[in-house]
Amino acid sequence: MSTFIGKLKERAKKDIKTIVLAEGEDIRTLKAAETVKKEGYAKVILVGSPDKIKATVAAEGIDIEGIKIVDSENSDKNEEYANAFYELRKAKGMTPEQAAETIKDPSYYAVMMVKQGDADGMVSGAIHSSADTIRPSLQILKTAPGTKLVSAFFIIVVPDCEYGENGTFVFGDSGLNQDPTADELSEIAISSAASFKQLVGTEPKVAMLSYSTYGSAKSPLVDKVQEATKLAKEKAPDIKLDGELQLDAAIVGSVAASKAPGSDVAGSANVLIFPDLNAGNIGYKLAQRLAKAEAYGPILQGIAKPVNDLSRGCSADDIAGVVAITAVQAQGN
Repeated sequence: MSTFIGKLKERAKKDIKTIVLAEGEDIRTLKAAETVKKEGYAKVILVGSPDKIKATVAAEGIDIEGIKIVDSENSDKNEEYANAFYELRKAKGMTPEQAAETIKDPSYYAVMMVKQGDADGMVSGAIHSSADTIRPSLQILKTAPGTKLVSAFFIIVVPDCEYGENGTFVFGDSGLNQDPTADELSEIAISSAASFKQLVGTEPKVAMLSYSTYGSAKSPLVDKVQEATKLAKEKAPDIKLDGELQLDAAIVGSVAASKAPGSDVAGSANVLIFPDLNAGNIGYKLAQRLAKAEAYGPILQGIAKPVNDLSRGCSADDIAGVVAITAVQAQGN
């Protein structure tokens, strides 16, 4: 476990939050729940068939004694949740019958738990697609006040690394928006800076990444990042943000001195904003696999309450880490 996640767990213990895990029948989720219970940094609720969950934990020797299990197919909250969901979606053509059926889906049920105040945050995605996690979140929780765009980031923790914040970075958007416009890219940068400040606790230094530094190349791809940088600076002048920067200029001091002299971000960036999802997804997986970095996410930003996605290749430890992240996010709500 990284020092970063360890610190987050200690922060989570100061104000215990309840996090619902929508994929309660998955063995990785059950092992993560055991970890959270043992370490005591959040309360967890598992959504799934009680019989299936009990059979799995008995066979695998997993201790979830005392952890609440709810069955979205047959819960005493189903009617309440269905009525609330219907009220939210009736203008979109939702019928009461459709609402009652939809709410049985574990992802929808779990998000309704957050909406109704029965949980403070939700984690899903170990076995579901990102769309299956994000769709109910947007339909039920909506976007946070003042937020124009929901986006996603990864927290990357690289061992024995001199770059970033002692090897800790936010990579955005590495999980959701495929080809953001310049305006959307500026919103991702501003949100990612706020997420870094909330979770890491130090000043964000945001690099708008490109294959070009300060106009060393010319193309529409570079133009987009240059425009996004301009817009982000206009919208949030207090954030340390610069671009367009190549990756080495963004994080390596000696390269920055040559390519971007005078920048207050180049050479020390800890928030890396990728120009599109191709670059962001490839970048985080390169760091995870080649640098043996811990990768937590996709963490969602811009939703009214904390709901976080997982990579389907995640481990139980990854899920436990995202629970800690979600709990700390919930402290700020």
